[in-house]
Amino acid sequence: MNGIIEPATVKKSLSAHAAIGLIAGALLYIVSLTGTIAVFYQELQRVEQPYAPEMTLIAPGAVQRGVEAVLASEAGQPTTTHLYVHLPDGELPRATITTDTQAVHLTQDGSIAEPEEIAWSDFLVKLHYTLNLPALVGITIVGILGVMMLALAVSGVVAHPRVFRDAFRLRARNSNGTGLADWHNRLSVWTLPFSVAIALTGALIGIASVTAYGIAADDYEGDVEAVYGPIFGEEGEADPRPAPVPDVAAALAHMSLEYPDLHLTYAILHDPMTSGQHIQIVGEHDRRLVFGEYYTFNADGRFEHMAGLADGELGQQAAASTYQLHFGTFGGLPVKLAYLLFGVALTGICATGTYIWLGKRRRRGIEEPRLRGAWHGVVIGTPIALAITLIARMVFGNDFPFAIAFWIVLVVAVIGGAEIMKRKADGRVTALSA
Repeated sequence: MNGIIEPATVKKSLSAHAAIGLIAGALLYIVSLTGTIAVFYQELQRVEQPYAPEMTLIAPGAVQRGVEAVLASEAGQPTTTHLYVHLPDGELPRATITTDTQAVHLTQDGSIAEPEEIAWSDFLVKLHYTLNLPALVGITIVGILGVMMLALAVSGVVAHPRVFRDAFRLRARNSNGTGLADWHNRLSVWTLPFSVAIALTGALIGIASVTAYGIAADDYEGDVEAVYGPIFGEEGEADPRPAPVPDVAAALAHMSLEYPDLHLTYAILHDPMTSGQHIQIVGEHDRRLVFGEYYTFNADGRFEHMAGLADGELGQQAAASTYQLHFGTFGGLPVKLAYLLFGVALTGICATGTYIWLGKRRRRGIEEPRLRGAWHGVVIGTPIALAITLIARMVFGNDFPFAIAFWIVLVVAVIGGAEIMKRKADGRVTALSA
Protein backbone atom coordinates (compact mmCIF):
# COMPACT_ATOMS: atom_id res chain seq x y z
CA MET A 1 0.00 0.00 0.00
CA ASN A 2 3.12 2.22 0.09
CA GLY A 3 1.94 4.03 3.22
CA ILE A 4 -1.34 5.13 1.66
CA ILE A 5 -4.44 4.38 3.71
CA GLU A 6 -7.36 3.06 1.72
CA PRO A 7 -10.41 5.40 1.54
CA ALA A 8 -12.60 2.63 2.95
CA THR A 9 -10.33 2.37 6.00
CA VAL A 10 -10.45 6.14 6.51
CA LYS A 11 -14.24 6.06 6.28
CA LYS A 12 -14.46 3.27 8.84
CA SER A 13 -12.10 5.13 11.18
CA LEU A 14 -14.18 8.31 10.93
CA SER A 15 -17.33 6.32 11.65
CA ALA A 16 -15.67 4.72 14.68
CA HIS A 17 -14.53 8.15 15.87
CA ALA A 18 -18.08 9.47 15.49
CA ALA A 19 -19.49 6.42 17.31
CA ILE A 20 -17.20 7.08 20.28
CA GLY A 21 -18.47 10.67 20.37
CA LEU A 22 -22.01 9.35 20.25
CA ILE A 23 -21.37 7.05 23.21
CA ALA A 24 -20.01 9.96 25.27
CA GLY A 25 -23.05 12.04 24.33
CA ALA A 26 -25.38 9.16 25.23
CA LEU A 27 -23.83 8.79 28.68
CA LEU A 28 -24.14 12.55 29.26
CA TYR A 29 -27.80 12.36 28.24
CA ILE A 30 -28.50 9.39 30.54
CA VAL A 31 -26.76 11.03 33.50
CA SER A 32 -28.63 14.31 32.93
CA LEU A 33 -32.03 12.66 32.61
CA THR A 34 -31.61 10.34 35.61
CA GLY A 35 -30.21 13.20 37.71
CA THR A 36 -33.26 15.30 36.92
CA ILE A 37 -35.60 12.53 38.07
CA ALA A 38 -33.45 11.63 41.09
CA VAL A 39 -34.02 15.11 42.54
CA PHE A 40 -37.31 13.61 43.72
CA TYR A 41 -35.67 10.56 45.31
CA GLN A 42 -37.57 10.96 48.61
CA GLU A 43 -40.90 11.44 46.87
CA LEU A 44 -40.24 8.43 44.63
CA GLN A 45 -39.68 6.27 47.71
CA ARG A 46 -43.13 7.21 48.99
CA VAL A 47 -44.69 6.39 45.61
CA GLU A 48 -42.85 3.07 45.43
CA GLN A 49 -43.84 2.00 48.94
CA PRO A 50 -46.93 4.07 49.79
CA TYR A 51 -48.13 2.23 52.89
CA ALA A 52 -45.00 2.36 55.06
CA PRO A 53 -45.57 3.96 58.49
CA GLU A 54 -45.15 7.73 58.48
CA MET A 55 -44.72 10.21 61.30
CA THR A 56 -43.48 13.74 61.87
CA LEU A 57 -41.36 12.85 64.92
CA ILE A 58 -40.07 9.78 66.70
CA ALA A 59 -39.04 9.77 70.37
CA PRO A 60 -35.44 8.94 71.36
CA GLY A 61 -36.68 5.94 73.33
CA ALA A 62 -38.51 4.59 70.28
CA VAL A 63 -35.35 4.91 68.19
CA GLN A 64 -33.46 3.00 70.87
CA ARG A 65 -36.03 0.20 70.84
CA GLY A 66 -35.83 0.03 67.06
CA VAL A 67 -32.02 -0.17 67.10
CA GLU A 68 -32.09 -2.92 69.72
CA ALA A 69 -34.72 -4.89 67.77
CA VAL A 70 -32.78 -4.68 64.50
CA LEU A 71 -29.48 -5.67 66.09
CA ALA A 72 -31.20 -8.56 67.90
CA SER A 73 -32.60 -9.76 64.56
CA GLU A 74 -29.04 -10.03 63.25
CA ALA A 75 -27.79 -12.13 66.15
CA GLY A 76 -25.58 -14.95 64.94
CA GLN A 77 -24.64 -13.09 61.75
CA PRO A 78 -21.40 -11.15 61.14
CA THR A 79 -21.60 -7.85 63.04
CA THR A 80 -22.72 -4.98 60.84
CA THR A 81 -20.08 -2.28 60.47
CA HIS A 82 -22.54 0.63 60.25
CA LEU A 83 -26.16 1.10 61.24
CA TYR A 84 -28.08 4.13 59.94
CA VAL A 85 -31.29 5.45 61.43
CA HIS A 86 -33.10 7.81 59.06
CA LEU A 87 -35.11 10.16 61.24
CA PRO A 88 -38.45 11.42 59.85
CA ASP A 89 -38.48 14.79 58.11
CA GLY A 90 -40.84 16.79 55.91
CA GLU A 91 -39.67 15.27 52.62
CA LEU A 92 -39.54 11.68 53.88
CA PRO A 93 -41.57 11.35 57.11
CA ARG A 94 -40.40 7.81 57.85
CA ALA A 95 -38.10 6.24 60.43
CA THR A 96 -35.93 3.64 58.72
CA ILE A 97 -32.98 1.58 59.93
CA THR A 98 -30.39 0.33 57.44
CA THR A 99 -27.54 -2.07 58.21
CA ASP A 100 -25.06 -3.93 56.03
CA THR A 101 -27.65 -6.65 55.36
CA GLN A 102 -31.16 -5.18 55.66
CA ALA A 103 -33.34 -2.08 55.79
CA VAL A 104 -36.60 -1.84 57.75
CA HIS A 105 -39.23 0.76 58.56
CA LEU A 106 -40.18 1.47 62.17
CA THR A 107 -43.53 2.31 63.68
CA GLN A 108 -43.74 5.35 65.92
CA ASP A 109 -43.18 3.25 69.04
CA GLY A 110 -39.95 1.77 67.60
CA SER A 111 -41.30 -1.63 66.53
CA ILE A 112 -40.12 -3.11 63.24
CA ALA A 113 -42.96 -2.59 60.75
CA GLU A 114 -41.81 -4.04 57.42
CA PRO A 115 -38.77 -4.22 55.13
CA GLU A 116 -37.92 -1.14 53.11
CA GLU A 117 -38.70 -1.83 49.45
CA ILE A 118 -37.38 0.98 47.27
CA ALA A 119 -35.32 -0.98 44.77
CA TRP A 120 -36.41 1.10 41.76
CA SER A 121 -35.55 4.40 43.45
CA ASP A 122 -32.16 3.01 44.44
CA PHE A 123 -31.63 1.69 40.90
CA LEU A 124 -32.29 5.17 39.51
CA VAL A 125 -29.78 6.80 41.85
CA LYS A 126 -27.14 4.14 41.11
CA LEU A 127 -27.71 4.61 37.39
CA HIS A 128 -27.04 8.33 37.83
CA TYR A 129 -24.08 7.83 40.17
CA THR A 130 -22.30 4.88 38.54
CA LEU A 131 -24.22 3.88 35.37
CA ASN A 132 -24.82 0.55 37.17
CA LEU A 133 -21.12 -0.26 36.83
CA PRO A 134 -18.85 -1.31 39.72
CA ALA A 135 -18.77 1.65 42.11
CA LEU A 136 -15.24 2.96 41.54
CA VAL A 137 -15.33 2.47 37.77
CA GLY A 138 -18.78 3.98 37.40
CA ILE A 139 -18.25 7.02 39.58
CA THR A 140 -14.96 7.69 37.78
CA ILE A 141 -16.71 7.72 34.41
CA VAL A 142 -19.49 9.95 35.75
CA GLY A 143 -16.90 12.29 37.24
CA ILE A 144 -15.18 12.52 33.85
CA LEU A 145 -18.56 13.25 32.27
CA GLY A 146 -18.94 16.11 34.76
CA VAL A 147 -15.61 17.53 33.61
CA MET A 148 -16.74 17.17 29.98
CA MET A 149 -20.01 18.95 30.71
CA LEU A 150 -18.17 21.79 32.43
CA ALA A 151 -15.77 22.09 29.49
CA LEU A 152 -18.66 22.09 27.01
CA ALA A 153 -20.49 24.83 28.95
CA VAL A 154 -17.46 27.10 29.14
CA SER A 155 -16.21 26.45 25.59
CA GLY A 156 -19.73 26.95 24.23
CA VAL A 157 -19.84 30.47 25.65
CA VAL A 158 -16.33 31.27 24.39
CA ALA A 159 -17.10 29.89 20.92
CA HIS A 160 -20.24 32.03 20.59
CA PRO A 161 -19.34 35.60 21.61
CA ARG A 162 -22.85 36.86 20.77
CA VAL A 163 -24.59 34.14 22.74
CA PHE A 164 -25.65 36.48 25.58
CA ARG A 165 -26.67 39.31 23.25
CA ASP A 166 -28.84 36.87 21.28
CA ALA A 167 -30.22 35.23 24.43
CA PHE A 168 -33.84 35.61 23.23
CA ARG A 169 -33.35 35.32 19.49
CA LEU A 170 -34.99 32.28 17.90
CA ARG A 171 -34.97 31.63 14.17
CA ALA A 172 -37.33 29.30 12.35
CA ARG A 173 -36.10 25.75 11.97
CA ASN A 174 -34.86 24.93 8.47
CA SER A 175 -32.73 22.42 6.61
CA ASN A 176 -29.57 24.05 7.92
CA GLY A 177 -30.57 23.34 11.52
CA THR A 178 -30.46 26.99 12.62
CA GLY A 179 -33.68 26.73 14.62
CA LEU A 180 -32.42 23.71 16.55
CA ALA A 181 -29.07 25.40 17.11
CA ASP A 182 -30.84 28.51 18.44
CA TRP A 183 -32.83 26.46 20.94
CA HIS A 184 -29.65 24.68 22.00
CA ASN A 185 -27.80 27.99 22.48
CA ARG A 186 -30.69 29.73 24.22
CA LEU A 187 -31.23 26.90 26.66
CA SER A 188 -27.48 26.83 27.30
CA VAL A 189 -27.49 30.55 28.19
CA TRP A 190 -30.62 30.43 30.31
CA THR A 191 -29.34 27.49 32.34
CA LEU A 192 -25.61 28.37 32.38
CA PRO A 193 -25.26 28.96 36.17
CA PHE A 194 -27.17 25.74 36.87
CA SER A 195 -25.19 23.74 34.30
CA VAL A 196 -21.86 24.97 35.67
CA ALA A 197 -22.89 24.22 39.26
CA ILE A 198 -24.16 20.72 38.41
CA ALA A 199 -21.16 19.88 36.24
CA LEU A 200 -18.63 21.20 38.74
CA THR A 201 -20.13 19.47 41.76
CA GLY A 202 -20.63 16.24 39.80
CA ALA A 203 -17.01 16.31 38.70
CA LEU A 204 -15.86 17.02 42.25
CA ILE A 205 -17.88 14.15 43.71
CA GLY A 206 -16.66 11.69 41.08
CA ILE A 207 -13.02 12.71 40.88
CA ALA A 208 -12.75 13.07 44.67
CA SER A 209 -13.71 9.42 45.06
CA VAL A 210 -10.98 8.31 42.67
CA THR A 211 -8.46 10.58 44.37
CA ALA A 212 -9.41 9.21 47.77
CA TYR A 213 -8.86 5.62 46.61
CA GLY A 214 -5.49 6.58 45.16
CA ILE A 215 -4.34 8.33 48.33
CA ALA A 216 -5.60 5.43 50.44
CA ALA A 217 -3.66 2.93 48.33
CA ASP A 218 -0.43 4.96 48.61
CA ASP A 219 -0.52 6.27 52.15
CA TYR A 220 -3.17 4.46 54.23
CA GLU A 221 -2.85 0.80 53.22
CA GLY A 222 -6.11 1.02 51.28
CA ASP A 223 -8.14 2.56 54.13
CA VAL A 224 -10.39 5.05 52.30
CA GLU A 225 -12.14 6.10 55.51
CA ALA A 226 -8.82 7.35 56.85
CA VAL A 227 -8.57 9.70 53.85
CA TYR A 228 -11.99 11.19 54.50
CA GLY A 229 -11.42 11.36 58.28
CA PRO A 230 -9.94 14.89 58.42
CA ILE A 231 -12.98 16.20 56.50
CA PHE A 232 -15.94 14.22 57.80
CA GLY A 233 -14.59 12.99 61.13
CA GLU A 234 -12.36 10.12 62.17
CA GLU A 235 -13.70 6.60 62.51
CA GLY A 236 -11.79 5.88 65.72
CA GLU A 237 -9.86 2.79 66.71
CA ALA A 238 -11.58 -0.52 66.02
CA ASP A 239 -12.02 -2.88 68.97
CA PRO A 240 -13.99 -6.01 68.05
CA ARG A 241 -14.61 -7.19 71.62
CA PRO A 242 -18.37 -7.57 72.30
CA ALA A 243 -20.20 -4.71 74.04
CA PRO A 244 -23.84 -3.80 74.82
CA VAL A 245 -26.04 -1.84 72.40
CA PRO A 246 -24.98 1.84 72.51
CA ASP A 247 -27.27 4.44 74.09
CA VAL A 248 -28.66 6.20 71.02
CA ALA A 249 -31.55 7.62 73.05
CA ALA A 250 -29.16 9.54 75.32
CA ALA A 251 -27.37 11.04 72.30
CA LEU A 252 -30.66 12.13 70.71
CA ALA A 253 -31.91 13.55 74.01
CA HIS A 254 -28.67 15.57 74.34
CA MET A 255 -29.15 16.98 70.84
CA SER A 256 -32.74 18.00 71.57
CA LEU A 257 -31.65 19.76 74.75
CA GLU A 258 -28.45 21.45 73.55
CA TYR A 259 -29.33 22.07 69.88
CA PRO A 260 -33.11 22.49 69.76
CA ASP A 261 -33.01 24.50 66.51
CA LEU A 262 -31.26 21.80 64.50
CA HIS A 263 -33.16 19.41 62.30
CA LEU A 264 -31.78 15.93 63.00
CA THR A 265 -31.65 13.67 59.93
CA TYR A 266 -29.61 10.59 60.86
CA ALA A 267 -28.25 8.64 63.80
CA ILE A 268 -25.28 6.52 62.76
CA LEU A 269 -23.73 3.68 64.76
CA HIS A 270 -20.15 2.80 63.87
CA ASP A 271 -19.14 -0.81 64.65
CA PRO A 272 -22.22 -1.39 66.83
CA MET A 273 -22.02 -3.83 69.73
CA THR A 274 -18.23 -3.77 69.80
CA SER A 275 -15.96 -2.02 72.28
CA GLY A 276 -14.86 0.36 69.52
CA GLN A 277 -18.36 1.61 68.77
CA HIS A 278 -19.45 5.23 68.75
CA ILE A 279 -22.49 7.25 67.69
CA GLN A 280 -22.82 10.14 65.27
CA ILE A 281 -25.89 12.36 64.96
CA VAL A 282 -26.31 14.37 61.76
CA GLY A 283 -27.96 17.76 62.19
CA GLU A 284 -28.97 20.15 59.41
CA HIS A 285 -28.32 23.87 59.85
CA ASP A 286 -30.84 26.37 58.51
CA ARG A 287 -29.79 28.51 55.54
CA ARG A 288 -26.63 26.49 54.94
CA LEU A 289 -25.67 24.35 51.95
CA VAL A 290 -23.77 21.83 54.08
CA PHE A 291 -25.70 18.56 54.23
CA GLY A 292 -25.30 18.59 58.01
CA GLU A 293 -22.89 18.55 60.89
CA TYR A 294 -21.64 15.35 62.54
CA TYR A 295 -22.00 15.32 66.35
CA THR A 296 -20.01 12.44 67.83
CA PHE A 297 -20.93 10.59 71.05
CA ASN A 298 -19.39 7.64 72.86
CA ALA A 299 -21.30 4.41 73.42
CA ASP A 300 -22.89 5.79 76.61
CA GLY A 301 -24.38 8.73 74.72
CA ARG A 302 -21.91 11.28 76.09
CA PHE A 303 -21.06 14.10 73.67
CA GLU A 304 -17.45 14.19 72.49
CA HIS A 305 -16.96 16.58 69.57
CA MET A 306 -18.19 18.00 66.25
CA ALA A 307 -16.62 17.26 62.87
CA GLY A 308 -16.52 20.94 61.82
CA LEU A 309 -18.53 20.70 58.61
CA ALA A 310 -20.69 23.68 59.58
CA ASP A 311 -18.02 25.98 61.04
CA GLY A 312 -14.65 24.34 60.44
CA GLU A 313 -12.08 24.90 57.71
CA LEU A 314 -13.35 26.41 54.47
CA GLY A 315 -12.41 23.24 52.59
CA GLN A 316 -14.52 21.14 54.96
CA GLN A 317 -17.53 23.38 54.49
CA ALA A 318 -17.09 23.36 50.71
CA ALA A 319 -16.81 19.56 50.61
CA ALA A 320 -19.97 19.22 52.71
CA SER A 321 -21.86 21.62 50.41
CA THR A 322 -21.34 19.82 47.10
CA TYR A 323 -23.99 17.16 47.71
CA GLN A 324 -26.94 19.47 48.40
CA LEU A 325 -25.93 21.82 45.60
CA HIS A 326 -25.68 18.92 43.15
CA PHE A 327 -28.91 17.15 44.09
CA GLY A 328 -31.06 20.16 45.01
CA THR A 329 -31.90 18.91 48.49
CA PHE A 330 -31.97 22.39 50.03
CA GLY A 331 -34.84 24.85 50.07
CA GLY A 332 -37.67 22.32 49.88
CA LEU A 333 -40.13 21.86 47.02
CA PRO A 334 -39.54 25.23 45.25
CA VAL A 335 -35.85 24.39 44.76
CA LYS A 336 -36.70 20.86 43.58
CA LEU A 337 -39.14 22.25 41.01
CA ALA A 338 -36.46 24.66 39.81
CA TYR A 339 -33.99 21.77 39.51
CA LEU A 340 -36.63 19.84 37.56
CA LEU A 341 -37.09 22.72 35.12
CA PHE A 342 -33.37 23.35 34.66
CA GLY A 343 -32.64 19.63 34.56
CA VAL A 344 -35.11 19.10 31.71
CA ALA A 345 -33.45 21.99 29.87
CA LEU A 346 -29.98 20.51 30.47
CA THR A 347 -31.17 17.13 29.19
CA GLY A 348 -32.55 18.89 26.11
CA ILE A 349 -29.19 20.59 25.58
CA CYS A 350 -27.46 17.20 25.62
CA ALA A 351 -29.95 15.80 23.09
CA THR A 352 -29.90 18.75 20.70
CA GLY A 353 -26.11 19.12 20.88
CA THR A 354 -25.61 15.70 19.34
CA TYR A 355 -28.29 16.32 16.72
CA ILE A 356 -26.51 19.55 15.74
CA TRP A 357 -23.19 17.72 15.53
CA LEU A 358 -24.68 14.98 13.34
CA GLY A 359 -26.36 17.65 11.17
CA LYS A 360 -23.06 19.42 10.57
CA ARG A 361 -21.44 16.17 9.50
CA ARG A 362 -24.35 15.49 7.17
CA ARG A 363 -24.02 18.92 5.53
CA ARG A 364 -20.35 18.15 4.91
CA GLY A 365 -21.42 15.12 2.94
CA ILE A 366 -20.87 12.54 5.68
CA GLU A 367 -24.04 10.46 5.58
CA GLU A 368 -24.38 8.38 8.76
CA PRO A 369 -27.98 7.14 8.99
CA ARG A 370 -27.05 4.44 11.48
CA LEU A 371 -25.56 6.96 13.90
CA ARG A 372 -28.56 9.28 13.54
CA GLY A 373 -30.91 6.36 14.13
CA ALA A 374 -28.86 5.21 17.11
CA TRP A 375 -29.14 8.68 18.61
CA HIS A 376 -32.93 8.61 18.09
CA GLY A 377 -32.82 5.33 20.03
CA VAL A 378 -30.89 6.93 22.91
CA VAL A 379 -33.11 10.01 23.17
CA ILE A 380 -36.40 8.12 22.93
CA GLY A 381 -35.28 4.79 24.37
CA THR A 382 -33.87 6.07 27.68
CA PRO A 383 -37.14 7.47 29.09
CA ILE A 384 -39.02 4.47 27.68
CA ALA A 385 -36.59 2.08 29.40
CA LEU A 386 -37.02 3.94 32.69
CA ALA A 387 -40.79 3.84 32.35
CA ILE A 388 -40.74 0.10 31.60
CA THR A 389 -38.62 -0.63 34.68
CA LEU A 390 -40.95 1.46 36.85
CA ILE A 391 -43.98 -0.43 35.53
CA ALA A 392 -42.10 -3.70 36.15
CA ARG A 393 -41.53 -2.58 39.76
CA MET A 394 -45.27 -2.14 40.28
CA VAL A 395 -46.14 -5.43 38.56
CA PHE A 396 -43.34 -7.78 39.59
CA GLY A 397 -42.17 -6.26 42.86
CA ASN A 398 -38.92 -5.24 44.49
CA ASP A 399 -36.73 -8.08 43.22
CA PHE A 400 -37.03 -7.35 39.50
CA PRO A 401 -33.61 -6.98 37.74
CA PHE A 402 -34.06 -3.28 36.92
CA ALA A 403 -30.52 -2.56 35.70
CA ILE A 404 -30.45 -5.54 33.33
CA ALA A 405 -33.89 -4.69 31.93
CA PHE A 406 -33.00 -1.01 31.46
CA TRP A 407 -29.84 -1.69 29.47
CA ILE A 408 -31.49 -4.41 27.36
CA VAL A 409 -34.36 -2.08 26.40
CA LEU A 410 -31.94 0.76 25.65
CA VAL A 411 -29.65 -1.42 23.52
CA VAL A 412 -32.66 -2.73 21.58
CA ALA A 413 -33.85 0.86 21.03
CA VAL A 414 -30.43 1.97 19.80
CA ILE A 415 -29.97 -1.01 17.45
CA GLY A 416 -33.55 -0.73 16.24
CA GLY A 417 -33.23 2.99 15.59
CA ALA A 418 -29.97 2.50 13.69
CA GLU A 419 -31.45 -0.28 11.54
CA ILE A 420 -34.64 1.66 10.76
CA MET A 421 -32.75 4.77 9.65
CA LYS A 422 -30.33 2.68 7.56
CA ARG A 423 -33.22 0.99 5.75
CA LYS A 424 -34.89 4.34 5.10
CA ALA A 425 -31.65 5.72 3.69
CA ASP A 426 -31.17 2.65 1.50
CA GLY A 427 -34.76 2.99 0.30
CA ARG A 428 -34.18 6.61 -0.71
CA VAL A 429 -31.03 5.69 -2.60
CA THR A 430 -32.87 2.89 -4.43
CA ALA A 431 -35.74 5.22 -5.31
CA LEU A 432 -33.37 7.85 -6.70
CA SER A 433 -31.46 5.36 -8.80
CA ALA A 434 -34.60 3.75 -10.20
